[in-house]
Amino acid sequence: MIELNGKPFGSMQQTFGGDTLNAAVYLSRCSQALRASTPAQVQYVTAMGTDPLSNGMVERWQQEGVGTDFVLRDETRTPGLYLIQLDNQGERTFLYWRNQSAARYLLQHTDFARVAESLTQADMVFISGISLAILSEQDRIQLLELLSRLRATGVEIAFDSNFRPALWPQDLMKTVRACYQAMYQTTDLALVTFDDEQLIWGDTTAYDTITRLQAQGVKNVVVKLGAEGCLVADSNASEPYSVATTPVDNVIDTTSAGDSFNGGFLATYLSGGNIQQACMNGNTLAGTVIQHKGAIIPKLATDTVTAQFKK
Repeated sequence: MIELNGKPFGSMQQTFGGDTLNAAVYLSRCSQALRASTPAQVQYVTAMGTDPLSNGMVERWQQEGVGTDFVLRDETRTPGLYLIQLDNQGERTFLYWRNQSAARYLLQHTDFARVAESLTQADMVFISGISLAILSEQDRIQLLELLSRLRATGVEIAFDSNFRPALWPQDLMKTVRACYQAMYQTTDLALVTFDDEQLIWGDTTAYDTITRLQAQGVKNVVVKLGAEGCLVADSNASEPYSVATTPVDNVIDTTSAGDSFNGGFLATYLSGGNIQQACMNGNTLAGTVIQHKGAIIPKLATDTVTAQFKK
């Protein structure tokens, strides 16, 4: 989507963002920094318009090393738009204009069947709660069925529950719980934020979240706890363990904290690193990102920190 950040009727900056896109960009950057023998090849799946803004965004993604073979073009629609407003502590609120965005109609695109078939060759498919929220009910069911089929063929499914109440219908808790329950039943790796899980399910602790997700068949669970790091249920560990993060004093903008964590985590995980190190790298990257404005910070800033990554 097009991102506007700043103060309404004041200084505003235009760029681009979106939770899975942010993760894809940081995944690409981190994969290059890890210098793995076979770095992750990132392909982004979405629909965009054919307007100048759409063209400009796709070009920027390509410059970041994000593949666009599966970015479908819709001549009748344009990208969505969101506005980020920040408080003095760097916390953000969002306003969205995306009801007629091209991405919302991705599964109805005449060329989506080709994309779906190509995904059978992927090692992992990563989606978020926002990926589900923007779709119509029928398209959401279709996507969940596709993910289930992909998993059955050996594709690993990773999911971030990233919950935005404004994107869901009036009976949101009933709908969200049913949708997320179906999603978790086809998830191998859950990268979730405790605040979201607590809001949806009423979890008291991160251990509650882990217990619930393991009961639904999720093999590996990472519960993100902000400044407290994360709590991990690792299939290679006998019990959950914590991964701390370094406190950040100069928090400017938390917009992409979870997304950048996902990018750093997945780059490490997909290059053969263990889950604990993946969490450490994710925490380190997120700590850098929140010291800058906007969802996607300058590459020079991430290059400095990702050069220290370990597997």
